[in-house]
Amino acid sequence: MFETANRKLPTGFGRLWTAQTISSLGDGVTHAALPLLALMVTREPMALAVVTAAGTLPWLLFGVLGGALVDRWDRRRTMWGADAARAVLLAIPAAAAVLDVLSIPLLAAVAFLLGLGGLFFDTAATAYLPDLLRRDPALLERANSRLRGTQTAMSGFAGPPAGSALLALGRAVPLLADAVSFMLSALLVRTLPATPRPVPEVRESLLRQARAGASYVFRDRVLLGLALRPAVGNVAFLAVETVLALFAHDRLGIGTYGFGLLLAAEATGGLVGAGIASYLGRRLGTGTALTCTAAVEGLAILGLAAAPNPYVAGLALAVCGAGMGATMVLGPSLRQTIVPAHLMGRVASTSRMLAMCAAPVGAFLGGWLATGYDIRTPVYVAAVLLLTMTVVTASMTSNRRVEAALRAARPAQEAATPRRVR
Repeated sequence: MFETANRKLPTGFGRLWTAQTISSLGDGVTHAALPLLALMVTREPMALAVVTAAGTLPWLLFGVLGGALVDRWDRRRTMWGADAARAVLLAIPAAAAVLDVLSIPLLAAVAFLLGLGGLFFDTAATAYLPDLLRRDPALLERANSRLRGTQTAMSGFAGPPAGSALLALGRAVPLLADAVSFMLSALLVRTLPATPRPVPEVRESLLRQARAGASYVFRDRVLLGLALRPAVGNVAFLAVETVLALFAHDRLGIGTYGFGLLLAAEATGGLVGAGIASYLGRRLGTGTALTCTAAVEGLAILGLAAAPNPYVAGLALAVCGAGMGATMVLGPSLRQTIVPAHLMGRVASTSRMLAMCAAPVGAFLGGWLATGYDIRTPVYVAAVLLLTMTVVTASMTSNRRVEAALRAARPAQEAATPRRVR
């Protein structure tokens, strides 16, 4: 669907990519280290859950308001400021670890503030990228493919083992390593080219602007379809994730090492999916490709529920990961192309907030179904949810609707592209 001219990504993208690669590695380190640090403080499951949940609360409490603020602020400055603040923040638990005064309230507060910094950085980066690439759809797909693939590799593969290994050297070591990654990322982001700030709207209250951004998503059929996929997907995937370890142990006879391989299979599929997303979009059209990848996810989870052995289960998770990886490149790329620059932060944060709000619903659903019925029931229900969502959203993001949205956005794209002087 998008033009296939061999256009090069600007050098500024390389610096942004490098910054996010370094930061994703640090995120993976902390993602493994924080729960382990909490485990050194207490063995109480609810206390450990508080630390885990604290990192998601900023999206639930401030997601749309954060997007409205990003649409008011300079996006490059917001990114490096958020990373610098997180680097300084991590010095606090690192010092507490050295002094042996770590506590669950401190770790929960750190997780919450890290999540808040992530909210501002991720939203600003999402809004900055289409400006950097002049809203070029083909370049956005290529850029998001690289960003998504690297994020999966760093935070999913390299970061967690590194975090566990660094923790063996000392409780403060992984936290300091992540602080260094944030500072390096901030320094790189500061060197990025400036982009024009969106034309300011009539001065309105922050709440009114946040509401306008959210309503923009719900009024637009394509954007609503793009937002529903991760929202319903998170209900389904968290229902599966909640019982996956037990499912692997009881149904498949998999131990701890084998469970790690299952997760690695899913992450590997995600890398493949991110890599082929642009090809799928060109061959099938973005709308049809999104419908196909959603269907693949649902069918793969259905295959996981019926898997007779670990090998079939691993294959099912790899296929599901591929569908998710492609979806998470195609969907954001399309959104970044068709949303006006002055609304980009609010639209992105609204979509992310819907997905984050859905996650605890899925976790509760998975636990309830497994307790009341059978360990496979949550997996079957997740497959039904995904396939139903595929049918419901297919017409909302059809090729016809997507092409109409791209045509409507083309004047803004052309205005952002400088003309050559002959």
